[in-house]
Amino acid sequence: MSVQRVVPNIPVGTGDEDGASESVLRDNAAFYGLLGFEEVMNLGWIMTLASPTRPAAQISFMTRDATGPVNPDMSVEVADVDAVHAALVRAGAEIVHGPQDEEWGVRRFFVRDPNGKVVNVLSHR
Repeated sequence: MSVQRVVPNIPVGTGDEDGASESVLRDNAAFYGLLGFEEVMNLGWIMTLASPTRPAAQISFMTRDATGPVNPDMSVEVADVDAVHAALVRAGAEIVHGPQDEEWGVRRFFVRDPNGKVVNVLSHR
């Protein structure tokens, strides 16, 4: 199994409708921009910043997950999400959500690690 990247998901804002979450995302983009990060994805509820020289060096900021029951603590992109899912099921891991195909072009599932952290495991389609 091949890991493509690991991205921490930092919880921010409240996900409310009054624009406060958009402001929080903008503030994070500005701050981390000073460290050299650039916005590579923004779905309104999650924004990912990446290094322009090392694109796999990323950090995400999330108000609330759009389709999952909880906010994952980190995302791990793998080459074959279904193979990883099958291996974790065989090992008796707790699958929290999915797998499912998402409209933003990934197939993913959530699994709880031994420390209780929720990991979003995904592959791009």
